[in-house]
Amino acid sequence: MAIQFVIIHNGTGYDVSNMFEEITWSGRKGAAPRSASITLMDDDGYNHSRVTVDCANGDQCVFYEDGKELFRGIITSHKQSNSKKLVVKAYDNAYYLANNKDSFCYTNKTATDIFNDCMSRLGMTGEAVSTGYVIPELPKAKTTYYDVMLDALSTTYKATGERYYISSENGTIYLRKRVENAMQWVLEAGSSQSNLTSYEYSKSIEKIRTRVRLLSKEDAIVYEKANTDLESKIGTFMEVKSVDDSYTAAQMQELVESIFDEKGTPEQSLKVSGMGVSEAVSGKCVYVIIPHLGLKRSFFIDEDTHKYTRESHTMTLKLNFAEPVTKSSGSTQTSSEHKIGDVVQFNGGYHYVNSTASKPTGSRCNAGPAKITHIAKGKAHPWHLEHTDSKSRVFGWVDDGTFS
Repeated sequence: MAIQFVIIHNGTGYDVSNMFEEITWSGRKGAAPRSASITLMDDDGYNHSRVTVDCANGDQCVFYEDGKELFRGIITSHKQSNSKKLVVKAYDNAYYLANNKDSFCYTNKTATDIFNDCMSRLGMTGEAVSTGYVIPELPKAKTTYYDVMLDALSTTYKATGERYYISSENGTIYLRKRVENAMQWVLEAGSSQSNLTSYEYSKSIEKIRTRVRLLSKEDAIVYEKANTDLESKIGTFMEVKSVDDSYTAAQMQELVESIFDEKGTPEQSLKVSGMGVSEAVSGKCVYVIIPHLGLKRSFFIDEDTHKYTRESHTMTLKLNFAEPVTKSSGSTQTSSEHKIGDVVQFNGGYHYVNSTASKPTGSRCNAGPAKITHIAKGKAHPWHLEHTDSKSRVFGWVDDGTFS
């Protein structure tokens, strides 16, 4: 493992690789930039190799492992003390996305369009895959560029089930699809091939909610939903929210479902530590084998911390338990023989407030059983479905081919 760290001061690059004690390189889902922190020996005996660091002067740095660039960024802080250590902290250029604000108002734009517009406004270089889904409206006032991008990606995920992420590599900002890589690093514990030194799995119901109640301004109950199956096992844990008179039934239903999406299931967490793999960073995927926990599956990486010393490279990863969601490759033809009262299997997707609406209401609904309550043949969305259990929240008009 050959480590090279270069600090660029006043246009000149200084290789400080022979001075470092430790390098921490990290990133996490939901944070725009990755960061690098290097601790350098600052003793007078190293005067021949020392370089002045001036973060206010726009100094930058580049970090390599075995000749491959892992990180480049702008130095945002440095610290010296009587311990004669110099600690330098830097962020990659996604830092600009999180530290610039503007007002945005997009209509009928894809997340790709929004990403490209943000890059253009900031005068930065970016490359994006096509996200496909057209977002009807996305107004955001006085917010960061990164937040408006995340909102666009969140809306796209709800509509399509496809995950995307933003990263900086070699000075370019990328918008990429988050997929289970064809080639994944295998992290294993409890065997002769083990490359994990420790793991920690937790599951908690401390923040769970089994029931959500919405109240009017007068504290009257206007909407309530409960997961009765779960309540029968663990008891009632209720969340109460207030809504104003402008909320429609569909909006109240969407609010309740968003709370259940966030708090309706037990929290699960898996952290692993072991031998460092520089490709194992947030947004990527690893395959984990831990026989003691009965785990043998792929995980997305939500957070990563890599530590380098002169002798070793280790890492700690926080992994995402969420099942990867894939969009259906095709729809099932709805039979013309279906009639009011039939219980069908909704395949997942959008619903509409009426049979001729031009835009869907709310976010994408999960798949699940539902009952046909109305039929409007010849209309754009001819079937009205009402979910029959908590698996789905579909409650509106849907298209042909969306259930079977």
